[in-house]
Amino acid sequence: MHLPVPRGELSRALINALLCDPSGEYAEYLATAAEERLAATTNVLDDGDLQLSLFVLYELHYRGFAEVDDHWEWNPGLISVRAQIEEAFEQELRKAAGPLPSVAPSSSKVAEALFALAANDDGPSVSKFIQRKANAAQAREFLILKSIYQLKEADPHTWAIPKLQGRAKAAMVEIQADEYGNGQLPRMHSELFRQTMRGMGLRDDFGAYVDRIPAVTLAAVNMISLFGMHRRLRGAITGHLALYEMTSSIPQAAYARGFRRLGYESPVTDYFDEHVEADAVHEQIAGRDLAGGLAESEPELVPDILFGAYAAAAVDALAGVKYLDAWEAGRSALHAGAGVTA
Repeated sequence: MHLPVPRGELSRALINALLCDPSGEYAEYLATAAEERLAATTNVLDDGDLQLSLFVLYELHYRGFAEVDDHWEWNPGLISVRAQIEEAFEQELRKAAGPLPSVAPSSSKVAEALFALAANDDGPSVSKFIQRKANAAQAREFLILKSIYQLKEADPHTWAIPKLQGRAKAAMVEIQADEYGNGQLPRMHSELFRQTMRGMGLRDDFGAYVDRIPAVTLAAVNMISLFGMHRRLRGAITGHLALYEMTSSIPQAAYARGFRRLGYESPVTDYFDEHVEADAVHEQIAGRDLAGGLAESEPELVPDILFGAYAAAAVDALAGVKYLDAWEAGRSALHAGAGVTA
């Protein structure tokens, strides 16, 4: 992808640095910019400058940027700045997750707690809105919002595989293999989502719409990278994936019905149809073998497993409120950045 448009002094300083020789001295300047931005913000989760900067820093560890020298990936100055932002970001995620229940470190008890959280559907329902009310323009916006994760679906969670062992690792590999189409490119979930976007007349290259993605949506994606890339947070990434799998099947069916209501069929609906079937199986593996298996092998990680799940639910709810408030008011839910081009 190409570098995004800056959203403040920190992201501007970072992007300008990335366009230069990575051997230069930028660490002190970027650290100061990060410190000033963190001191000024009142909401890390909804701060576009911070979340875009963190997204750019993480993306260096995925597929990078067309204009950026790959030597920047492990630049000590950038790693230090990332750590500054991550510390504040994690603190806000723990606040958003709220008080966590006390759960015994057994497979059944952890799975039971996660299924109970997944069953709590009192939050905003984007899926019901898409199913019943969304017009074609809102359906397109919905896909744009999802694209910043779905076009690289599974990659952030896959960071966890080498950090796990035993039953939890086997369960993670089973889930992720399915996400990657079991070795068949056309069946990869990210490829299925590309078909959906093409069918709606949208660009399907990753990052094409990054300038239209709201801060809270970037935060939801950054959260997975934060959890997945840090070994100490292997419990959190496990809980995050478990909740995602447990809360996917029913909403995906609603999305499929919504797009069919608008007159779309295969290949636009293939992505949603695939998840209805796959995630109905994954939810049991995720709850009992992935999260439950990790709880039994490393019982001290149970609070982090719950944290990952509760943080996922909280941030998704924050994003859902913003989307629905905009759509119900007849406004765009996208960030007011550069124009969307098909």
